[in-house]
Amino acid sequence: MPAVLFRSPNDSSEPWRQALSERIPGLDFRAWPNVGDPADIGFALVWKVPPSFLKEFPNLKAICSLGQGVDHIFADPELPRGPHILRLVDPWMGRAMAEWFLLQVLRFHRQGPDYEAQQRRREWKQLPAPETSTRRVGFLGLGALGAEAAGKVAALGFDVAGWSRTRKSLPGITSYAGPEELDAFLARTDILCGLLPLTPETTDLMDASLFAKLPKGAFVVNAGRGAQLVETDLLAALDSGHLAGASLDVFRTEPLPSDDPLWTHPKVQVWPHVSALTNADSGADQVAENIRRVFAGETPINSVDPDRQY
Repeated sequence: MPAVLFRSPNDSSEPWRQALSERIPGLDFRAWPNVGDPADIGFALVWKVPPSFLKEFPNLKAICSLGQGVDHIFADPELPRGPHILRLVDPWMGRAMAEWFLLQVLRFHRQGPDYEAQQRRREWKQLPAPETSTRRVGFLGLGALGAEAAGKVAALGFDVAGWSRTRKSLPGITSYAGPEELDAFLARTDILCGLLPLTPETTDLMDASLFAKLPKGAFVVNAGRGAQLVETDLLAALDSGHLAGASLDVFRTEPLPSDDPLWTHPKVQVWPHVSALTNADSGADQVAENIRRVFAGETPINSVDPDRQY
């Protein structure tokens, strides 16, 4: 069996070595920089590797992302065209992402930022109680993660809709699809939740024009990709009062520079890309199955269309 190569600046290789070896006894697992002969590598499990790195392996059959996002793979200008590109769809990750969005939606809905500000002023004041059924939550993206998060939010009684490239049929969720329905989706959304994949079409999607189409007083929550949101436009919309607050887990530059104004803006909550961390124990089931399929010449699961890049 060909070897499996692991490389990530954020993840330890040992949990993956152990989890995959339990599922594939005798697996030749190599963690960078201990690559050995590049010709031995048939499967690469990676996250944000340097440009041109993957072309060093002439017998590579598959490149698997350590997360749902694959934009970091397609960012390589010399990406080999032959191998399968695979994304990781992990049930644990879906649950974790849903929890994070529930936390953000409930914090904004239950006037958390207002009460936090009152506490800092030592002010005891009860605000009018909000009505869940009239709070309109909208998910930009209804893929595996977006659909699960939207479903969990809808289960609490919120008015939930989602926007995606193609129409979806999900219980309790109104589906908007295609560019022609984006404006209508935005107009009915009080809390906008971003969970789109990063593609050329979604880069800079959340800009001044998009924010202006949201109702005054709307909130923005983003855990998709940092490059989808124009941060200067977000700050301007917050400062003007059109947007009431934002919670962000992804940024154009990560880690977020210490002098970035997002750190100290009173209407912004910063999270260090932790909404849904990759879990080796649960993710290894899918990765092991794809290793088996790829090396057996079978079709892998969760393969990415290289033209659409998701």
